[in-house]
Order: sequence, then C-alpha cells, then structure tokens
Amino acid sequence: MLPPGLYRSNGDWESICTVNMNEWITKKPLEWEKYLNKEVKVTADEKNAYQGWVFTVDPVSGSIVLVNFVDTGKVSVVTIMGHAIQTVELIREGENNTTEKLSALFMPVAAKVYSNEELGQRKSSLKSWLEKNRIPVTEQGDQHTVLCVAGVLTVSPPYNPEDCNSSNEIILSRVQSLINCNPDAYHKTD
Repeated sequence: MLPPGLYRSNGDWESICTVNMNEWITKKPLEWEKYLNKEVKVTADEKNAYQGWVFTVDPVSGSIVLVNFVDTGKVSVVTIMGHAIQTVELIREGENNTTEKLSALFMPVAAKVYSNEELGQRKSSLKSWLEKNRIPVTEQGDQHTVLCVAGVLTVSPPYNPEDCNSSNEIILSRVQSLINCNPDAYHKTD
C-alpha cells in the first residue's frame, strides 16, 4: 500500500496533494490521467465521500467514474460530477491486474483478443469456405488481413459475420448468412 498523496510515475515517486475543487476543475486531461487505475477517495458536495478505483475522468466536465469490486464477483460503478467534487485524495496504486480488470468491465461479452496465429487460421478458414462456395476472394491491406469478396464487400479481423462491410445490403446479408453456415466457423463457439 502506498502512502496517501504519492504515486509512482516512471519509477520515481512524485507527490499528489489532496486536490480541492478549484484545482480539480482546472486540471488538464494529462493531469487527470495520473489518477487512472488508482484507488482514490472523493469528497463531493454535502460532504458525501466516495472511494473506488478511477476508471476514467471526463475531459470536458471533470467527472470521475469510480469502480468498486464486490466480493460476489459483481462491481459497483459510481459517477461523481466534476462540479460537485470538493477533494480527491489518492489512496493507493493499482496492482498489476487492476488495469486489465477495469478494462474488461466495459468490453462486450463476445470481445476477445486473438493472436496473429489464430487470426491467420480464422482468415484461412473463411477464405476456403467462400472459395468452396464459388465466391471470389482476395486479400487486401498492407498485411493482407482484410478479405475482399467479389470486389464489393470486405471482411476484417476477426472474420465474423458482423465484421463484414458493404454498401450493397443484399450482398452483405447473403455473405453474412453464408459465413454463419460455415461448418468450420469459429464464431459459433466464441
């Protein structure tokens, strides 16, 4: 646990004083960034106090979004409006996994990070399936990661039906249906 009023930046300890309302509102986004993924205590109007991990600070209003992890695996999210903030006191630094835990909270359930190898397998599988169904497919982009279908539709990584893009709604719908019918489709088990 870190002493109150201290944070670690580039391996050096620097001081963060307890910030009052006038100072908080006048801070710039890069100054607020120092509070991200750290546990703070915020005193607001009417002397209400909130404690939690800073998920984000709104750069326009100075509002803070605090997250608390509850033992049951659930989370509590509170937003304190910037104009109501009286003081912000740093309690402690985040642990190694704090940033990942906070980031994962607001990601879609189906969102997944794929390795380059997995993306290559997914692209190859989809390309083979489309060619098997006599659909012309080429690879585009600097890294050849985008599939171009019949010159009118593109499929970006991770190559799911929702990753298709075309101005022709009929072709878009038909290719998405075809991708859904792929027996080797990865998107069915994600």
